[in-house]
Amino acid sequence: MYHIVEARIRAALREFLMRHNVRDISVVTQRPPKVALGEVATPIAFELAKRLRRAPREIAQEIATELAAIPGVARVELAGAGYVNFFFDRPAFFTAAVAGAGHAPKPAGREEPKCVVEHTNINPNKAAHIGHLRNAALGDTFVRLLRRGGRRVEVQNYIDNTGVQVADVVVAFMHLEKKSVQEVRALAAEPRFDYFCWDLYARVTQFLEDDKTRLALRGETLAAIEHGEGAAAELAEIVSVAIVRCHLRTMERLGVKYDLLPRESEILQLKFWDTAFQQLKERGAIRLATGGKNAGCWVMNLSTGEGGGESEEGSEAGDADDTAKVIVRSNGTVTYVGKDIAYQMWKFGLLGRDFAYRRFYTYPDGHTLWTSAATGGEPGAPEFGHAADVYNVIDTRQAYLQNVVVAGLRALGFEEQAERSVHFSYDVVALSPRCAAEMGYTLSDEDARKPYVEVSGRKGQGVKADDLLDRLETATRAEVDMRHADTPKAERESMAHAIAVGALRYFLLKFTRTAIIAFDFRDALSFEGETGPYCQYAAVRARNIFRKAAEQREHFSLAQLDSAGDEASIKELLRSGEGDDLWELALLAGSLDAQVTTALSAQEPAFVAKYTFELAQAFNLFYHHHHVLSEADPAKRLFLLRLSRLVERQLVTALDLLGIEAPEKM
Repeated sequence: MYHIVEARIRAALREFLMRHNVRDISVVTQRPPKVALGEVATPIAFELAKRLRRAPREIAQEIATELAAIPGVARVELAGAGYVNFFFDRPAFFTAAVAGAGHAPKPAGREEPKCVVEHTNINPNKAAHIGHLRNAALGDTFVRLLRRGGRRVEVQNYIDNTGVQVADVVVAFMHLEKKSVQEVRALAAEPRFDYFCWDLYARVTQFLEDDKTRLALRGETLAAIEHGEGAAAELAEIVSVAIVRCHLRTMERLGVKYDLLPRESEILQLKFWDTAFQQLKERGAIRLATGGKNAGCWVMNLSTGEGGGESEEGSEAGDADDTAKVIVRSNGTVTYVGKDIAYQMWKFGLLGRDFAYRRFYTYPDGHTLWTSAATGGEPGAPEFGHAADVYNVIDTRQAYLQNVVVAGLRALGFEEQAERSVHFSYDVVALSPRCAAEMGYTLSDEDARKPYVEVSGRKGQGVKADDLLDRLETATRAEVDMRHADTPKAERESMAHAIAVGALRYFLLKFTRTAIIAFDFRDALSFEGETGPYCQYAAVRARNIFRKAAEQREHFSLAQLDSAGDEASIKELLRSGEGDDLWELALLAGSLDAQVTTALSAQEPAFVAKYTFELAQAFNLFYHHHHVLSEADPAKRLFLLRLSRLVERQLVTALDLLGIEAPEKM
């Protein structure tokens, strides 16, 4: 409701500006620091004062006088030197908020502009680790927020099944393990194949480092995989498909789902790059270097503000005067960024080529996950790509390459699409020294004094995603078993899973995207303070009130709480002054979609996490100050129950936006 009434106020202010022929001043509104000053304020009079050369307070008075009645606003007042403050109609707000709470927004129709969100993107060569979980949690939550905001969203998880990491694991199977294709196929059918490859990847990394001549094995294997030739290519397909299925199981535990798995192998087979390459050459966006370290390479000249380029060998060069980015190496192979330019063009529907599609997996709710194919597509696939906006969820270390992709679009003349290409960046997840020690890593004295310890997939250091989830579930199950010993086992396991996922997802989402997270088991498992379980328990506490009310009163039902109440008693209970504490809770509960809008505008899911905690905290304070069920006044008791119902519904919705379930018991 806050979002709705604020939008009406903004519209009224825009009409005021139009009537006075002012078209180039944006309407700004803000939340006053306390409800005594109203619920919405605007400083617009100060901007107009500069233009009209009049006192801001005089203009503010004019605004307050001229504005027509705004539904949901009880009165408009001046404040300070020129602020205009709007006071909500409290009973109307509360009644409308109760009626609207818990209702899902209308699904976006096919006519709505589509946005593509690409996230997770784990190399299919080993188990997922905690850093991948931050990517998936951020991406999935952003998708949920976009859909809440009315957007049509397509979720992609790009699979680099022909890259160096997969090639290294193939080298390990062929030259370390000396396994046949049939033996690897049998291993790949095992449930923890991704764990086996985790250790194998660390071993082959050391194997290649011990003797640099062995790097030729990697090059030969990589070339065979890219060309789809021989046992190496067959092994790469077996390994990558099996590990993608492992990753999907891991992400499904967190409630993360996708629509499409585009694979690099099909980008190569369908020659997406050839089409993009031709366009880049025709536009003069790239040139063939004839001298220097990049001789024989196709390069793009650009200045992204990040500095540096890629040499023919693939190393990053940071010379200030070197703004040439290698797109095609002198040996004819395409760099990652070259393929990414072609892929980004496909997302926007600019390439003029498309994949075939096959069904890859069906989720328990019936949702189909598709994968790209070169040939033999299945009927029934939706139209993928052709997005209006593209969000690439990739960590901050890829900022330079993401800028190059955008520069490539601009060089091709796709200015609008370049503007709508968003690098949804985030910083890394490390381990606290305590957590690293608990994982058995040997730390130097210097590392032990650092605020965090970086993880390394190549060294096999890091917290595997499934290990983390297992450990969280074990800890929560012990607590659940102690509190609910008489509850059926399946229900206790479901409860423990919901709490564990809530703890993990909230921990990953409560930090702003630019923060480095130092993961620590004790912090993530805590049930106190700003944590997922604390927010979940507030919803459970509200449900306990309703459960007890049903036990005490024969004709009690939740439907009673969703119907209109006595407006006179609501007005009395929410009146300014004595009713401010109840009003502040109702106002906060009714502000969810305003928070969603802010989070989408800032592209910061942490705002919704913070809101959820604040609402849980406010409700717990309300719970201790007001004895709902023992309230003697029937009208007030009904109001307190309705307020509790409003908060419970909004908490459940907010938690769901974070990908967190609100269990029935805790």
